[in-house]
Amino acid sequence: MANERQAGRLQRLAHRLAWGPLALLLLASVAQASDLEVTDARLSLLPGDMPGAGYFRLHNAGDEPAMLVSADSDAFDSVEMHRSMNEDGMASMHAVSQLEIAPGETLEFAPRGYHLMFMKRTRPLAVGDRVEVVLEFDGEEPLPVTFDVVSPASM
Repeated sequence: MANERQAGRLQRLAHRLAWGPLALLLLASVAQASDLEVTDARLSLLPGDMPGAGYFRLHNAGDEPAMLVSADSDAFDSVEMHRSMNEDGMASMHAVSQLEIAPGETLEFAPRGYHLMFMKRTRPLAVGDRVEVVLEFDGEEPLPVTFDVVSPASM
């Protein structure tokens, strides 16, 4: 009986492993079919349960503007778009509901500017891990992106 259960588990695992690469290929084709490209995706991980920050470059190679409206990740309870600013010597950070990327434009998410805030981890993460994030656009296919987890000291 135990051998039958173990064989069933191994068979389910084999199916998952077989479908995983296929799913990644399908997701990659969605990202390539789109005129949007993300490069240099990094998630700066702070200690404990402090929020992390996501940085990347988003290029719109299309002929129409693209509107980034949200981001999501199973590794966090909440992902928000923010912008850090320095006005009259005072630093501030504000939530951003959407960002338009004009045709041919590259929008950089970087320290002291636009960034994603990753809040409340749902699982332990460490420098060197990879986190899947889905960028959502108005009227476009979602764009899956893999972020490399890095130390804040590397930023």
